[in-house]
Amino acid sequence: MEGESYTISNTSHLLGSVPAVIADEKSTAHNVPYASMQTFPLTNGVDKGHGYQISGTPTEAFGQQSTSYWRRIFSVSSYTQYFNVDTDAVVNRLMSSLNPVGGDFFNKIDANPDLYGLIWISTTLVFVLALLGNIATYLTQKHVDNTTSWSFDVSFVNAAAWCIYGYVIVVPLAYYFFLQYMGSNANLIRFWCMWGYSLTIFIMSSFLLLVPVGILRWIIIILTGVASASFVALNLRSFIDGNDVSVAVIAAFFLQIALAVFIKVRFFA
Repeated sequence: MEGESYTISNTSHLLGSVPAVIADEKSTAHNVPYASMQTFPLTNGVDKGHGYQISGTPTEAFGQQSTSYWRRIFSVSSYTQYFNVDTDAVVNRLMSSLNPVGGDFFNKIDANPDLYGLIWISTTLVFVLALLGNIATYLTQKHVDNTTSWSFDVSFVNAAAWCIYGYVIVVPLAYYFFLQYMGSNANLIRFWCMWGYSLTIFIMSSFLLLVPVGILRWIIIILTGVASASFVALNLRSFIDGNDVSVAVIAAFFLQIALAVFIKVRFFA
């Protein structure tokens, strides 16, 4: 057996032979993009619930997000941006609120709606109604009978506060939820801003209501109410344009009229 040599040949072509396994060093790895299925369907950044939860999903995260959400709502720092407005912008918005047929108020506040006007105008109107209402009562009594005694009615302050603050907060809030339910455009900050500035004309007309003539007071308050109601209705219609919620626009008009009538009857009777 010495001297014999063995030659190893490639037999992969023979019938029944097992082909050699050749490793392809250039094989590419298929990277499957990671798909997050923790929440389905997708909510486009709007939290609408848990969605379909898979095993291992940290449900505690949802509770933490909810806590953080409510914490931001009741945090003063979350609203500081709505008070970052200069004097020129406030004056411009005050002048716009005196134009009942403009209908472009939301375009002017679109970049920076503010709550400064809401608080400042509402508070001013509360004290103006309480003060001028008492003065109007005094002038009326003196016009009828000079011998009648008169004293300052502190209840005017409480009535004005409940009326004005309640109206300017609750009505926009109700419209926000109603339009959300109807699937229409709704923005609570912009609604508060518009309804707040809509009260500007009532501050000015309150001084005219000092005239102790009943019919003249009614003319003044009706004109004031119509102007303020037109401002609210036309701007609200432009904001929700394209949606069949005309009943909301009509209701907003008559709510402003009702506010004007209440002011006349309660403070300038």
